[in-house]
Amino acid sequence: MKKLEDFDFYFVTYPSVSKNGIISDVKNVVDAGCRIVQYREKNKSFEEMVKEAKMLKQICEDKAVFLVDDHIEVALTVEADGIHLGQGDTPTDVARSVLGDDKIIGLTVHNVTEAVEAAKLGVDYIGIAPIFSTDTKEDSGEPCGVEMIKKIREYVTLPIIAVGGINRDNIEEVIEMGADGVVAVSDVLNSDDVYSCVKDFIRVIREVKKK
Repeated sequence: MKKLEDFDFYFVTYPSVSKNGIISDVKNVVDAGCRIVQYREKNKSFEEMVKEAKMLKQICEDKAVFLVDDHIEVALTVEADGIHLGQGDTPTDVARSVLGDDKIIGLTVHNVTEAVEAAKLGVDYIGIAPIFSTDTKEDSGEPCGVEMIKKIREYVTLPIIAVGGINRDNIEEVIEMGADGVVAVSDVLNSDDVYSCVKDFIRVIREVKKK
């Protein structure tokens, strides 16, 4: 299993927000130093997803962990490093039995109770969402705020990815509260220079962690 240690920026593909396409986006973020990429696709056929996922996995090879959002069959077919699940997706025990012990499983949580349960279920990391208000994901729910990161950190030792409304203005506070890494879709994909934007995020995250 590829390591989840020492990662900082976590990239999620969003074709609806992307200016230059997800292949270009992933090339840029990986070149910028991003070490974990999640392929998220809700509208394409299985065949189309497999074709895209194979291309993205090749870009990530030996440089970044490559995960697939929700679609276990796609993850299996392309031999992804693992999968990310939401609270309403495939149960984690089912995913583990299908994928095996050597694959990474991440789970989105919204509160302390879900985070503690995730740790008991044996997931490899958790994503806390949404931290701030966001328009990127329509069903993201009410923001839980940065204090939720601190609360959850008191109860779990799993790597924490903060998601939702994160940008270069609030990133320092997010990391200071205990997040190991962040997802920042809009701020990165609305930028005219994805590579430089991700470089900036990684630099700030590492600087805050050193304090």
